[in-house]
Amino acid sequence: MNIALLLLFLVFCKGSHTSGLITNVTTRPDVLNIGSMFTFDSVIGKIAKLAITLAVEDVNSNPNILNGTKLSLKMHNTKSSDFLGIVEALQFMENDTVAIIGPQFSATAHVISHIANELQVPLLSFAATDPTLSPVQFPFLVRTTRSDLFQMTAVVDLVVHYEWRDVIAIYVDDDFGRNAIASLGDKLAEKRCKISYKVPLTPTATKEEIRKALISVSTMESRILILHIYTSWGLQVLEEAQEQKMMDSGYVWIATDWFSTILDTDPSLPLVQTNNIQGVLTLRMYTPDSQLKTEFKSRWSNLTKARRLLNDTSFGLNTYGLYAYDSVLLLAQAIESFFANGWNISFSNDTNLRELSGGKLNLDALNIFNGGRQLLKSILEVNTTGLTGPIKFDADGNLLNPAFEVINVIGTGTRTIGYWSNSSGLNVLPPEKLQMKMQTNGSSPGTQKLYSVIWPGQTTEKPRGWVFPYNGRKLRIGVPHRVSYPEFVGIKGTDFSGYCIEVFQAALNELPYGVPYKYIPFGDGIKNPENNDLLHRVQIGEFDGVVGDITITTNRTKMVDFTQPYIESGLVVVAPIRKMDSSAWAFLRPFTPMMWGVTGVFFLVVGTVVWILERRTNEDFRGPPKRQLVTIVWFSFSTLFFSQKEKTGSTLGRFVVIIWLFVVLILNSSYTASLTSILTVEQLSSPVKGIESLATGTEPIGYLRGSFAEAYLTDELNIHHSRLVALNSPEDYEKALKKGPSAGGVAAVIDERAYMELFLSSRCGYSIVGQEFTKMGWGFAFSRDSPLAIDMSTAILKLSENGNLQKIHDKWLMKSACSAEGAKQAVDRLQLKSFWGLFLLSGIACFLALLLYVLRMVRQYYRHADSDIECSQSTGRLKSFVSFVNKREQEVKSSSKGRRTDNKASNKIVHHQECSSDGLDLTS
Repeated sequence: MNIALLLLFLVFCKGSHTSGLITNVTTRPDVLNIGSMFTFDSVIGKIAKLAITLAVEDVNSNPNILNGTKLSLKMHNTKSSDFLGIVEALQFMENDTVAIIGPQFSATAHVISHIANELQVPLLSFAATDPTLSPVQFPFLVRTTRSDLFQMTAVVDLVVHYEWRDVIAIYVDDDFGRNAIASLGDKLAEKRCKISYKVPLTPTATKEEIRKALISVSTMESRILILHIYTSWGLQVLEEAQEQKMMDSGYVWIATDWFSTILDTDPSLPLVQTNNIQGVLTLRMYTPDSQLKTEFKSRWSNLTKARRLLNDTSFGLNTYGLYAYDSVLLLAQAIESFFANGWNISFSNDTNLRELSGGKLNLDALNIFNGGRQLLKSILEVNTTGLTGPIKFDADGNLLNPAFEVINVIGTGTRTIGYWSNSSGLNVLPPEKLQMKMQTNGSSPGTQKLYSVIWPGQTTEKPRGWVFPYNGRKLRIGVPHRVSYPEFVGIKGTDFSGYCIEVFQAALNELPYGVPYKYIPFGDGIKNPENNDLLHRVQIGEFDGVVGDITITTNRTKMVDFTQPYIESGLVVVAPIRKMDSSAWAFLRPFTPMMWGVTGVFFLVVGTVVWILERRTNEDFRGPPKRQLVTIVWFSFSTLFFSQKEKTGSTLGRFVVIIWLFVVLILNSSYTASLTSILTVEQLSSPVKGIESLATGTEPIGYLRGSFAEAYLTDELNIHHSRLVALNSPEDYEKALKKGPSAGGVAAVIDERAYMELFLSSRCGYSIVGQEFTKMGWGFAFSRDSPLAIDMSTAILKLSENGNLQKIHDKWLMKSACSAEGAKQAVDRLQLKSFWGLFLLSGIACFLALLLYVLRMVRQYYRHADSDIECSQSTGRLKSFVSFVNKREQEVKSSSKGRRTDNKASNKIVHHQECSSDGLDLTS
């Protein structure tokens, strides 16, 4: 619609607004002009008209609100026309209007907000929910209802709660619809979900346009439909959906609050329309119950009863009517605050517009409200309670605590199954009760988010949310046509068989729904196809999935979605083996040289420590030096067989021996186990010891053509490509291995364990050498974001749990002709790092025992040898201490006892002499 002419005046409004003549200055007028603009005959408009009228009457009849000032309300009917909305807004600006309640539609709000910005007249919209109506761009537009940003967040939480991923958005193609759906897409992306298909409808969509749109929707994969349209023709969409069999089980319809507005306004819908909306979920802006709200609803019921009888028109109170009433109440309190702060009502003519006087548009009659910014500030600072609950704005200009009811249409009525709030998400409790519960009990919100739902089709089972697109064809499943290993995938004409095929079909049988599919071979059957090429066909849409021996790798997950692995298979090295005689020195193989050396040293150390601890009290550890040396060696090594004849008598000696015998037990057991393994496996040998020796050599290496092994060997192991030889089949493996590197063959073949176990089951001259050096698995591949990948993963897990997966494996892959010939040729020798903890334990025990022993000797030395110390020189103390330690314990005790006896006798003689001397003195 052409509105450019009416907006030309904006070009001339860029100058200062205070440069014009100020008129109509009033401190507190008796009457204030306010305007209201919306569509009178719309579902929202007819309720808002009565609600606004009642609100103005209540304000004017209550002298405590405006202190005698009356509001003069003038309403304009925009008739769903943005053009009329602009014209009517300009008319309000000519009549010294201080504020406008409206507009109703977001598209209209986008346009007239520019006029409000220029003329500084606040707009209070109770129904414009477009999220892009930002106070930054439109500061004079105050949204007195909930933004669709919060409503779309609630919709996303519903989608996530029911574990859906893709949705289809059906919306009206204007600012109201496009911007809300854009917010929906952003919120879905945050949860790793998406809008898979968008269906825009014109604001004046016809039944035929709706029918064509729904037919296109029915061919899509997703069955989660988000409906965001106008109340005027929203029910037509659901009626057409019923005709297209889109209200049956499997579909999910989530309607935004336009639908709950219709249900609230006309709760007694005709039976035909009721049948069209069964199972629909919808949202309603949540307004907490209060006495004020209850009284108003009763008053509303009485007022509208007569109208319904006369006009047969429904006037049920909806939430937009409540917000329209609160908009007037909010404005009245802001005006009172405006006057209380000493501001005046005044208007002025802009000088730029006066220059345009004389034209037919009469633009010079438009007045600027000089107190507009102060009134806007007062509006945003209001903190009161209305019919909708607490009224207060946040820093972004949104009403605080946005919340919605989640409603399920059942039978001829509705049922609230839960609530959504911006602070706590989904819950079965209303936001204020939930908040009170959390504050009182300090508990979490609880695990129950929503009550049960009756979905379309009268079912309580949650729809899975998607189906295979109905486009007349089956799923195209690509199958690699290989030369090798028909046990995994075998193709003979139109017959497909093998382990992978049977696992795929068994998994399909576990799904709760049928999957139409057909196999399509990929490759010529002469040479193995490239798996990456096959997966690329899925990426570009030529195939819908791939079934076969496809290894899951990091790069491939960027192309397709894989299921849970149904078999583990890492890369291994297979090389020729030969039998050889056991070495005469095989008994030395279990331990490394370092391990042998440390073990021998500890035998001698422990023997020496025990000798030191026992020699003073144990005669078995005394004698000539030669005998003592032999005793140390004999005692040490006899502990290996627990056959030492010398008994330990001291506590410290027994402590050291107990710890050492434990160490010897572990060493003995480990040695025996390792030697047994060596003598068993040593019969087979290969010049290739594993991937490490193969990677550092120069011999050619074979691999299966088309597998990921080639890229892994060159990229990860840095093996030059000239060393790699592509092979097609197990027969090629055998030929190349028999020839060997010198005759044009290969030294070893690198392939996945699943292949190699099948290869070795009938070829006894080869074996796996070294360790498996990758950990990977095979999975079925599907296009990115395909929900079938998730369901098939669940089915594979079920097969694994019930044992069917193992039965299929045994059926196709269990062959044991040569499986017992030795699966691993390299036996690791036991190294010191595996036992250093034991040696450390024994060493600490020896150290502590020696430390305690020395402290004890020092104590005894100073206690029992005091006289010797006093008589000896300081340089001879060490020699005296060593001599003391070398004595038997019994000798020390006897010497100490004799010394104490001599000391007592000497003391008696001295005492007698002293007494005699005293007697002579007395006599004299």
